[in-house]
Amino acid sequence: MDVLFQISSNQPVDIINGMASASVLQRLTQRAKQAESMIAALKQQIENIRQNAAITVSKPEEGRLKSENQKLKAEVETLKSQLILAEIRNGVKQVNLPTNRSVVKAEPPKKESAAPPEVKPGVKQAPAAGDKPAQKSEKPDKKEKKDKKKPAAEGEPKAKKGKNEPVGEEKLDVSRLDFRVGQIVDVKKHPDADTLYVEEVDLGEGRNRTVVSGLVNHIPIEQMQNKIAVFMCNLKPAKMRGILSEAMIMCASTPEKVEILNVPAGSVIGDRVTCKAYPGNPDAQLNPKKKVWETLAPDLKVNKEKVAEFRGEPLQIEGKGVLTSTTLSGVKIK
Repeated sequence: MDVLFQISSNQPVDIINGMASASVLQRLTQRAKQAESMIAALKQQIENIRQNAAITVSKPEEGRLKSENQKLKAEVETLKSQLILAEIRNGVKQVNLPTNRSVVKAEPPKKESAAPPEVKPGVKQAPAAGDKPAQKSEKPDKKEKKDKKKPAAEGEPKAKKGKNEPVGEEKLDVSRLDFRVGQIVDVKKHPDADTLYVEEVDLGEGRNRTVVSGLVNHIPIEQMQNKIAVFMCNLKPAKMRGILSEAMIMCASTPEKVEILNVPAGSVIGDRVTCKAYPGNPDAQLNPKKKVWETLAPDLKVNKEKVAEFRGEPLQIEGKGVLTSTTLSGVKIK
């Protein structure tokens, strides 16, 4: 009886312990799930923080690269415009690139003609079937040519042979260049070139000339409007990106900075720029083949006093004063 009583008295305790263990296990399971979800959330937060940090670091670098890219593009366009101007000054014809590539049909290979039969010395070769008999050449032989040459008259000096022999000694100085005062009455950007302006210039001729200048990266368009400047007017007109340029604006120039030359007070449209040390009348139009401009251009400079000169002699408008730059000195004029 005592044993039975003990067994029966322990049963409620075991049941209670079992129920307690089940509830504890359930709570532990729930906490484990909560811990897993918290860990997942923390991982996601860490990933977001990492991505944001990467973006924060990369954005300044991306901005710097974009800025450098824009600068490089501007430099490339500037170099392009300088190359175009140099080519025009050297008489290189500008050709617009076609928008659509034309399809070029490949020509069929030409059939190689059969090798001529071997000719044995001393044996006359009979003409092949279908060949026309050989005709005498109309060109006189060397003996006949020599006979046709007339002997030089007695006492007459023999002419010296030479290519492009000048008729007379041609002077090469600034008087050959037609520099005149003009006013820009209208200016706009070139539709097909980011670094070029297209200007309408009044030179006192009764009509405006179109001038294309590579000054976009150096001078704001507002400063170009109504600007009075000096223009070289006897270069051969040439197309620049499809627009015919009929003159060239004269500037004090470095690779980094360009300034339009200033005219003296009292200058009017059509005034001619001269150099007292080199009098003379300019060519109506320079011949690109003779390279007059290319020869004289290196001697055009702005001196230390900011005065425009040719071979050390000032460029001036008679009775009004000399041409000057605003800030640049000791630089070339282009």
